[in-house]
Amino acid sequence: MSKWDVSPPPSPRVIWGDVECGSYEADLPLWEELVAKTGGPVLELGCGTGRVVFHLARVTGELIIGLERDDDSVGAVWDRARGTNGDAEYGDVRAFDLMVPFKLVLAPMQLIQLLPERADRVCCLACVAEHLEPDGCAAFAIVEDVPTLPAGEVAPPVPDVREVDGHVYSSLPLPPEVRDGEIVLRRLRQVVAPDGTLSESSNEVVLQTLSAETLEQEAKEMGLSPIGRREIPATEAHIGSTVVLLERAG
Repeated sequence: MSKWDVSPPPSPRVIWGDVECGSYEADLPLWEELVAKTGGPVLELGCGTGRVVFHLARVTGELIIGLERDDDSVGAVWDRARGTNGDAEYGDVRAFDLMVPFKLVLAPMQLIQLLPERADRVCCLACVAEHLEPDGCAAFAIVEDVPTLPAGEVAPPVPDVREVDGHVYSSLPLPPEVRDGEIVLRRLRQVVAPDGTLSESSNEVVLQTLSAETLEQEAKEMGLSPIGRREIPATEAHIGSTVVLLERAG
């Protein structure tokens, strides 16, 4: 459950972003490690409501700027960033010009796989290359495949829950689906109103299938050199990730 206080009341998009991503911590140690190596400033692509921005700003003391194309989420980051080294800018990860070079660019939670086409990924990688300082580093978290476990081998996941203004928001992860060229992450969303009324809906996030090798090749075309890979473990609510590390040659 998120502990962030928001004023004015958050939009549904911000609430669900907090519910479903706010408590995720499996990737944070790796991002901390990378910031310790590179220093700042740091750019996070697709920062949402600021989970990574605020954590890194607090722990590292470096300037951490998030890029997000949802107005409500950017506004939430601005409200929450007062007095910290965290900030956010409105923009599309496929076409941005922040006029600032960065030592580190992060793309957590399969951001690159949310882009629908190869051309979109290439545009994103080109923007990253343009914004990296010489010898700067970029890190892209991706899901290469979805593990399948026999029924009964693991306990059912626990829903992510948050209470806002007397409403209880619950999001239950469902087994992901693999379609032709896509990985579909599914959740059952439920809201209990103060009078006890229950409403529910389903939510799907579609990821394009992408291998580390393909991403590394596309990055090379945009002037970025692969420098290794790291792994982020799975949790009850989130599948594990491979992090592709890239460098802009000095």
